[in-house]
Amino acid sequence: MRLHVGCAMWTHARWQGRFLPGHLPPRERLRSYATWCDAVEGNTTFYATPTRATVESWAGQTAPDFRMVVKLPKPITHEHRLTGADEHLHAFLDAIEPLGPRAHALWIQLPGSFSPTDLGTLAAFLHRLPRSHRYAVEVRHRAFFEDQRSERLLERVLAAADAEWVPFDTTTLFQSPPTSDAERDAWTKKPRVPRRTRTLTGHPIVRYLGRDTEARTVEGWRPWLDVVTDWLREGRSPTFFVHTPDNADAPKLARDFHEAVRARLPGLTPLPEPEPADPLTLF
Repeated sequence: MRLHVGCAMWTHARWQGRFLPGHLPPRERLRSYATWCDAVEGNTTFYATPTRATVESWAGQTAPDFRMVVKLPKPITHEHRLTGADEHLHAFLDAIEPLGPRAHALWIQLPGSFSPTDLGTLAAFLHRLPRSHRYAVEVRHRAFFEDQRSERLLERVLAAADAEWVPFDTTTLFQSPPTSDAERDAWTKKPRVPRRTRTLTGHPIVRYLGRDTEARTVEGWRPWLDVVTDWLREGRSPTFFVHTPDNADAPKLARDFHEAVRARLPGLTPLPEPEPADPLTLF
């Protein structure tokens, strides 16, 4: 059994000297991160399609079974809204080709204004995509979570393409008012939608957002321990991403979640031993 866990990024200023060696140049940080977690969200590709040389570097720093859930660029999903963006799509697919099996899924994050009336567009887009990749879709319009007919229609569209529905669980963040600057910022930017725990494929992907205090983050993910454990017992292969508003302790928290599941399922494959992080110094 394999549960993959990870964070929203593989480098963070507050990780240097704590989780990652402080002296590492940027081109080596993914390799070090991959000793802490065996998955990562590819959020940077949303803002710009990387060069093939950059992607070759990512592949060179990770094992073939490392999972990257790579987000489609903004021009495809938000500006063109899945129509008339073939040039952007082809450039993106060409750029990420060196990842090979590390490209666990291509992540189609849709804007909050993408509603049930747009499902025909999504169906046509998914139908045109090459079958060489796995696809995962994140929606943010509340109708998909609150209207049963819209939920079922979306599930039907995704099932036809063997695509997964990616839940972004922000319920812990919105349980009570924010208590830090990072939490206040997250309150203004993150979607406020109900928790969804239903999966459509054998490779569920979860994005979980906690709080800036470890205890509240751990308390908030307790429902997911049951869900993920059940998925593993069913023979599914989940990927679980841990976020907090400041992400300062995200690598440790991701490993803690993995260990909590492994306490229930001792046969779960353990994570690798983290690379030691040397302390930051002034000289």
